[in-house]
Amino acid sequence: MQYRRLGKSSLVVSALGLGCMGMSQSYGTPDDAESLATLNHAIDRGITMLDTADMYGGGTNEELLSQILAKRRNEVILATKFGNMRQPDGRFLGVNGRPEYVQQACEASLKRLKISTIDLFYLHRVDTGVPIEDTVGAMARLIEQGKVRYLGLSEAGSKTIRRAHATYPITALQSEYSLWTRDPEGEILGACRELGVGFVPYSPLGRGILTGQVKSAEFGPKDFRRISPRFQGDNFQKNLALVTSVEQLASEKRCTPAQLALAWVLAQGDDIVPIPGTKRRTYLDQNLGALDVTLTSSDLRRIDEAIPRGAAVGARYPDEYMNRLGV
Repeated sequence: MQYRRLGKSSLVVSALGLGCMGMSQSYGTPDDAESLATLNHAIDRGITMLDTADMYGGGTNEELLSQILAKRRNEVILATKFGNMRQPDGRFLGVNGRPEYVQQACEASLKRLKISTIDLFYLHRVDTGVPIEDTVGAMARLIEQGKVRYLGLSEAGSKTIRRAHATYPITALQSEYSLWTRDPEGEILGACRELGVGFVPYSPLGRGILTGQVKSAEFGPKDFRRISPRFQGDNFQKNLALVTSVEQLASEKRCTPAQLALAWVLAQGDDIVPIPGTKRRTYLDQNLGALDVTLTSSDLRRIDEAIPRGAAVGARYPDEYMNRLGV
């Protein structure tokens, strides 16, 4: 395993983390037995950072991870997120960054995870009705209480990152980033690097499309992609055409398309730690193979020419989701 430091902090994690959301929601029916086997296998393979959130599966994802943490807490950097509120039936209630809720959310996560301290605590989305200084100030008090070690933000814009970091040092920003989602390039990544904030890309495989395994837009009723604009109609067909280039380049490098896509993300900087998600050991092993793929400057140039920034067609999320991003 290779390791990377998140920004200028003292937090060192495996170069690839594991996103755990899909074990409990968004990508079909959960399989707890296979998910637990995958979590144990990930730690055996040297992955140290496990990423979850209080909203994943309505809290059931944190409860799932508690079974691993009960036996292997010292081997894990546990990251979780708060701020997105849902009803038990999954209906979205809004973003909550109020100081009193920060404390409540942390206490609830600690109870579900059955641990005393969260390693990396993210604000899942920015609450535009609350000054970011107030939210981050409340998060910092959790560090004083010994309930959190490091602070993070998710899907925040560059101005918000700067204001938050001025209140208390932000260790990491988590945002979607991949060959077909390059929005953070420029101001956001620039701000992170200027301030010494690590960058943690989620969905680095483009919600599976960059693996070359998604050939149809016929998704099950519990699969988030069925409502994603990028996976609908002509958008999907045009985006699928981009994958052909990835497959060709991967063939030349003697790796899988998924490994090429992850290697590209890893090559964007030593301050970047992608967290591809999977609930299956087979795909976990495949993803880890990306660490053995070396991309030359020529390779990176060809990839950039094949899938330039902005090449993907359609929004990342439906409109009601997009309104909560990048503030």
